[in-house]
Amino acid sequence: MAKQGKRLKAALSAIDRDKFYDLDEAVASIKGASKAKFDETIEVALSLGVDPRHADQMVRGTVNLPHGTGKTLKVAVFARGDKAEEAKAAGADIVGAEDLAETIQGGTIDFDRCIATPDMMALVGRLGRVLGPRGLMPNPKLGTVTPNVREAVEAAKGGQVQFRVEKAGIVHAGVGKASFGPAELAANVRAFVDAVNRAKPAGAKGTYLKRAHLSSTMGPGVKLEIASLVA
Repeated sequence: MAKQGKRLKAALSAIDRDKFYDLDEAVASIKGASKAKFDETIEVALSLGVDPRHADQMVRGTVNLPHGTGKTLKVAVFARGDKAEEAKAAGADIVGAEDLAETIQGGTIDFDRCIATPDMMALVGRLGRVLGPRGLMPNPKLGTVTPNVREAVEAAKGGQVQFRVEKAGIVHAGVGKASFGPAELAANVRAFVDAVNRAKPAGAKGTYLKRAHLSSTMGPGVKLEIASLVA
């Protein structure tokens, strides 16, 4: 614990908490402050000028990061017949129907992304109370309810990130690992910000992208200059 405290204190001393950093400078600072014994996740958090309590101000979507996330997702697919075989061939970790539903209802949820073919939604819909709170419920708007299971599985495995604004108007995501190169991290951040900008809802008024921060799992965060986030 003492070593961890010293590490964080040293990292904080190298960061100006009041400064707004250019993205490239911020990436270099966060990478330099990442001193944990594991490969820390780099996360970007955006504060948006929306109130997600109103349906016309909800922000959600997906983005395929150009350099992936550095994490391999475990993917479950609800499908039958040829679509089940297609999912397996694409690299799905778990494929099933009633058997998979029973496993989930029994409390075993050993996956990070859930995909379903449209014909399976009558079955999957019964799992809403279990999958919904975990952000795992398949949704056509996110491309996780689709007949194109191969494409959906490959996207999930290839570094696709899902995002959804939280109650306080914050949307965040892991955009890579500390071991990534600076250019790779910067490109991923800009791709994420671009996707959030494109998801701007019709009901958003005034300034949409208000504040942005970049941080690592165990390190401090820095404020970002908004102008530097636009590709």
